[in-house]
Amino acid sequence: MLLLILGRGKTGTQVAHVARERGHSVRVVGEEENRGAAALTAPFLAGFEAVIDFTTPQAAVQNMRACLANGARVVVGTTGWYAQLRDMRDLALRKGGALLYSTNFSVGVQALFRVARELALAAPGYQFHITETHHATKLDAPSGTALSLQRILESASPGLKVEIASKREGEAPGLHLIEARSGNDSITLAHEAFSRRAFAEGAVRAAEWIAGRSGCWDFEEIFSGLK
Repeated sequence: MLLLILGRGKTGTQVAHVARERGHSVRVVGEEENRGAAALTAPFLAGFEAVIDFTTPQAAVQNMRACLANGARVVVGTTGWYAQLRDMRDLALRKGGALLYSTNFSVGVQALFRVARELALAAPGYQFHITETHHATKLDAPSGTALSLQRILESASPGLKVEIASKREGEAPGLHLIEARSGNDSITLAHEAFSRRAFAEGAVRAAEWIAGRSGCWDFEEIFSGLK
């Protein structure tokens, strides 16, 4: 496959490395080459089987509009733009493109989502709290992953309200802790990323899956079927 990677940051660089390891050809375009999505013209996009975005919330929306308007297949690992999700989904469906998004492309985090849902179902009456820690340069807080966990827990246990504490420290790739506490005991679930590679691997596998498809999906819906 020929993949277009949008973003030359640490995660985008890791995505390009993983994609090449998996036998794909890669073109990386940074912000300086693509301000306002100016590089994402129809002739340029026609050469790529999938696009992977790890940029910023504002840039990601501009990139998605340009890509989806031209029927491209887009994997978005950037978070903080979900207020525009309905518009992006509608655009993908109108133009015959494809959008695959996630708050976290780590397969380990996807497993955490499933276990968290089961815990909320199995522990009625417990109080839940989420603590998330990320690197100091992360733009959004709470993290998209923490917000997904909050949604999963609260939807599994009607009436439950889950608070999130956010920390930004150094170069931490990502730590999410869920504590369920009663008057008698506590249960803790944790996921710690050691590097950005887990996110990169998931995003590349998502791009492999989306090639040739049309529609819109959350990674939660399809990750168990990845190769």
